[in-house]
Amino acid sequence: MKILAINGSYRRGGIMDQAVEAAAAAARAGGAEVETVLLTEKRVEFCTNCRACTQAPGGERGACPIADDMSGILDAAEAAGGLILAAPVNCFNVSAVYRRFMERGTPYAYWPWGAAAPAFRIKAGGKKAVLITSSAMPSFFGRLFTGALRALKLTATTLGAKVAGTLFIGLSSLEEKPRLAARDRRLAEALGRKLL
Repeated sequence: MKILAINGSYRRGGIMDQAVEAAAAAARAGGAEVETVLLTEKRVEFCTNCRACTQAPGGERGACPIADDMSGILDAAEAAGGLILAAPVNCFNVSAVYRRFMERGTPYAYWPWGAAAPAFRIKAGGKKAVLITSSAMPSFFGRLFTGALRALKLTATTLGAKVAGTLFIGLSSLEEKPRLAARDRRLAEALGRKLL
């Protein structure tokens, strides 16, 4: 089984990297092949909202006119049987680099000119996704007062995945170089096993 992890964190070696790697390691231990995409190392341009990708009917992803790394990332997501979607909370939502990636999921919408609203091209449920985020605030408040999990869930739905589990890591900025708590590591590993 192939699993794609998409990590929208800016800090290498930080809480998000550690949590994503814990989930990936558990999936590898169960026999999965895991590829990790670090969005900060990819060229993903801003969506211009031209909607060219939304015009053709059908269940296939629309063609985006922007030539960057996004098409390759989406190809890998389509080929994967499971997804790990991860981004920390910045300003009460996912990081800007993850948001840029998320907005470029527009080719999975069918929205011809004149239609009142878009429709998803892919029905969720063909694959599983697990969602991981972290925040300086306690996880209870982070789940209530940030849009991070909602944004990650929308990405999963856009990519045709059903959410199999979530992890919200709170109080993640108490140290300059934080270490993932043992409890959060166990929860991340359990998420990785849920994808198998």
